[in-house]
Amino acid sequence: MYTSHEDIGYDFEDDPKDKKTLRPHPDVDGGWAWMMVVSSFFVHILIMGSQMALGVLNVEWLEEFHQSRGLTAWVSSLSMGVTLIVGPFIGLFINTCGCRWTTIVGGLLNALGWVLSAYAANVHCLFITFGVAAGLGSGMAYLPAVVMVGRYFQKRRALAQGLSTTGTGFGTFLMTVLLKYLCMEYGWRNAMFIQGAVSLNLCVCGALMRPLSLGKDEGHPGGKDMQAMPAPSTESVRSGGQLGSAEEKDSALGKEGTICDLQAQECQGQAPPRMNMCALRVLKTMSQITLRVRKGFREWYSGYFGTASLFTNRMFVAFIFWALFAYSSFVIPFIHLPEIVNLYNLAEQNDVFPLTSIIAILHIFGKVSLGFVADLPCISVWNVFLLANFTLVLSIFILPLMHTYAGLAVICALIGFSSGYFSLMPVVTEDLVGIEHLANAYGIIICANGVSALLGPPFAGWIFDITQKYDFSFYICGLLYTVGILSLLIQPCIQLIEQTRRENTDGSQA
Repeated sequence: MYTSHEDIGYDFEDDPKDKKTLRPHPDVDGGWAWMMVVSSFFVHILIMGSQMALGVLNVEWLEEFHQSRGLTAWVSSLSMGVTLIVGPFIGLFINTCGCRWTTIVGGLLNALGWVLSAYAANVHCLFITFGVAAGLGSGMAYLPAVVMVGRYFQKRRALAQGLSTTGTGFGTFLMTVLLKYLCMEYGWRNAMFIQGAVSLNLCVCGALMRPLSLGKDEGHPGGKDMQAMPAPSTESVRSGGQLGSAEEKDSALGKEGTICDLQAQECQGQAPPRMNMCALRVLKTMSQITLRVRKGFREWYSGYFGTASLFTNRMFVAFIFWALFAYSSFVIPFIHLPEIVNLYNLAEQNDVFPLTSIIAILHIFGKVSLGFVADLPCISVWNVFLLANFTLVLSIFILPLMHTYAGLAVICALIGFSSGYFSLMPVVTEDLVGIEHLANAYGIIICANGVSALLGPPFAGWIFDITQKYDFSFYICGLLYTVGILSLLIQPCIQLIEQTRRENTDGSQA
């Protein structure tokens, strides 16, 4: 999605005519690329999995702080929402620092948020320590994990992304069991402290995100490193003009370094050597950092705010409107199901096999199955996407009617399987805006999903505080979700009507 000084996918070579050609990097689609899949898989487990298991902690926070359900739900929704909303802005860190250091810093910040939350005196402290701090750290670690898989894979990108994102389902299942066990044995505060230590493994995942190395140009005198070009991917789409400007900036950066070297040679005989060299090194470092930050900011700004043409696409605007309601329908059951189980006196059965774990397991199968069906030549991806959405919204409407464990388990299975359409979102987005705008458009969709995750759970809790039932929360949420789905059908219906009118007009003229 972003271009940075670490984005090296192809190496330049000089041919006999001094023309630069592209040689595929040996690690692309193999070798260390599969380590990127492993790293991204564990990032999904530690971040998305733990967030989907926050319903366990939500019950503990309600008992500890005795606040309203709407206010308490803000803690979980803030963490989920911030993780996705800051996605477009994390690109600035990726452009300047690279994916490796962005992930490492994000892992440290995420772990710090968990640890500080263990000492929270009230819910408002959790807003800052867990909602904002841990959420920001999660966003800094999550986005590079997706980006690096796209950089390392060309031919098998869909398979690699699919394997890495299954970590969400596995993580939800594992983290639900882990947090439940830790809360029972050590209390929720110590459980969060331990989870903070576990989150430090994000730094290990970041360390595995090795940038694709620069190749040596053997035909160039002295074996000097040549400039390299990032590997094109669905997560790093750029237009031809933007690539040209990036190359010019890279050459300017190289010239700046050469000028500094010449200045160092000229000044060595005019000042004390040690002081002169130290000063020149500091100046050179500051100059390079300044140029890198300016370059990263320009690329980030042009990538997200230079795409106003996207908003002239009516279907894409409708897709954003859909995204504002979609994610909350998937998140709300994870946050409030543990408490619903307690209200229905189903805690013993739920402890044997949690309902959230059923959603997580079927979510994995849903991603794989829906992706396989959508790839069939006779099947439309758009139709599969809409059918999965209708199934999910229908499940949301039916869930409040179920008061037995078996009934809730069936509905949770439907929710988990139908929510597998998230694996189709990049494909649908590409169909709407084209591959040249895929990265920027998908970033905007993720940000809209973050807004949905931010507002959905507190809204459901607020409705419960008024009605003392979760039934209306799911009904209203399902109704809003239905409005979002219908917005996707408006433009195709208009096009169909216009096409019918043209055919009728042409027929009458003939």
